[in-house]
Amino acid sequence: MPHGKPAGVACVQLDAQLRCRLFGQPERPAVCRSLRPAMDMCGDSREAAFAMLEELERITTP
Repeated sequence: MPHGKPAGVACVQLDAQLRCRLFGQPERPAVCRSLRPAMDMCGDSREAAFAMLEELERITTP
């Protein structure tokens, strides 16, 4: 997404299983490559991780 991803909008590179199509590819954005899973960001499940991402988007929306 050339100008970034708006809050609440799924990345265009996610497939039907919500997996990144660019994972491991050189064209994957640096911000995505720099993310590392951690308990305080991901919680203990996929659902918890998505809830945290939604909250981060909510609190950072201008």
